[in-house]
Amino acid sequence: MVAILGSFLQYVIVMVILAAVGVGGVFAGKKLRERKDAKMAAGTAEDKK
Repeated sequence: MVAILGSFLQYVIVMVILAAVGVGGVFAGKKLRERKDAKMAAGTAEDKK
């Protein structure tokens, strides 16, 4: 019974770590996309002047 509980706990910990990496990737991707869009908007605003 202890082995089953230990194995289950191990899988839960791995799942939490992978979820945290996934959420971090989403936030990093969003931040990078916003930065790229801001650069593009600034570049097109300069081109129109």
